[in-house]
Amino acid sequence: MAELTLNEKRLLAALSKEKKTDSVHLAAILNATPEAVVQWAHLTDDKGLVNVERIVEKSFEYTEEGKAYLHTGLPETQILNSIKPGTTLADLQGHPAFKIGFGQLRKKGLIRVEGSSVVKNEGNSTQAEESALRNPVSGDLNTKELIKRGILVESESIRYVISITHEGTALVNQGLDIREEIGNLTRDQILSGTWKTANLRKYDVKKLPKTVYPGKSHPYQRLIDEMRQILLEMGFTEMHGEIVQSAFWNFDALFQPQDHPAREMQDTFYLKEEASLPKGWECLRDMHEHGGNTSSTGWGGKWNPQKAQQCVLRTHTTSLSIQYLATHPEPPVKAFCIGRVYRREAIDPTHTPEFEQLEGIVMDEGVTFRHLLGFLKEFYQRMGFSDVRFRPGFFPYTEPSVEPEIWVDGLGWVEMGGAGVFRQEVTDPWGVKCPVLAWGLGVSRVAMLRLGLKDLRQLYQSDLEWIRNSPVHAPAQTRRKV
Repeated sequence: MAELTLNEKRLLAALSKEKKTDSVHLAAILNATPEAVVQWAHLTDDKGLVNVERIVEKSFEYTEEGKAYLHTGLPETQILNSIKPGTTLADLQGHPAFKIGFGQLRKKGLIRVEGSSVVKNEGNSTQAEESALRNPVSGDLNTKELIKRGILVESESIRYVISITHEGTALVNQGLDIREEIGNLTRDQILSGTWKTANLRKYDVKKLPKTVYPGKSHPYQRLIDEMRQILLEMGFTEMHGEIVQSAFWNFDALFQPQDHPAREMQDTFYLKEEASLPKGWECLRDMHEHGGNTSSTGWGGKWNPQKAQQCVLRTHTTSLSIQYLATHPEPPVKAFCIGRVYRREAIDPTHTPEFEQLEGIVMDEGVTFRHLLGFLKEFYQRMGFSDVRFRPGFFPYTEPSVEPEIWVDGLGWVEMGGAGVFRQEVTDPWGVKCPVLAWGLGVSRVAMLRLGLKDLRQLYQSDLEWIRNSPVHAPAQTRRKV
């Protein structure tokens, strides 16, 4: 049997006389708090020397409204007692309890209205409700109803009853050393040699110490940092930009028509502010209306500069990519951004109105669609996803376009975002002559797969238990069995 602490011995000595009592009484005997006594009792219980019984006791308290009803009766009782043969609705409307009481009587089917008269139904009685008011019982339906109406308040208290076992009694009868124990030696005790005869506290070297939770980054932030490090190692430069963007950069510069469904209120958060158009915006207008100086025919119609000036919460980080290209039109360019974007989404386990997106662009002479697939495959494999494939996709501002997918055991192929080569209509207005590879990937989806989550919302909650227990490194288990 493991060595007993001094407090466990004191507890057993007290229980050898009391046999069975509660923690409050024992706390008074041992000059301790009831919480400390319960802790000692649980430790001694683990050794089979005492039994700890946790007793949950429920009690009821009356609200001010409930206290009044104890004297006057419930509103429905008051109204029911006021109904006599020939009583009309008008007679009852002046009663102080009419508003609540009449509604309760109608709800319970105890009365009916015939013309202007109010008549009691057969078996009418509020005796069960009155009984619950005066003698509430936990779990009783009438009592629950009174609690729901705010007449009663149920409270819960916990009491611990501790008793000594036969083994505990036998140990006490053998004799307990309850001398004061010394846990820390002083300099004087060491120099004088009194430590040799002192009652030193014994320690169990096999007992696990208390868990220590060191400070660490949130699991989601660690994953974002990992993505950032991978892209920096691949030679990319990080770009930054504002959350609030003009519709010009968020939509028009990406060759999205001004009547595109993605611009509607159900998808985009529009703001009342407006932003001025950048220098050279006329080239973009021409591109939309007739294709500008390219072989494209554009979208036709009349391009509205006022609509382009509207400000929005960015719906994607691609708006930063095109601005970066506008200021860096000469090759080579390798840039990325990890930023939050906003869309009008209903919140559920797989959707939130704000989430992170990873954006990347590569612009240089001679880069091709094959290079794009290579960049994406390299990135995902460095993230721990061994099986990557691509399927054709469509986006207004890239051609050709693909949607990368990764294999996840138990889920199969999972789509991760969109990618493609920027169309000439996107790059030509800014003097960009080389091909531009671009992609936008869902960061939160990668996080869910790497961290084994079922609910996207957990990434944004302050769940300390989850954060503490999450490993610093969460490798992906995604190798496909063949």
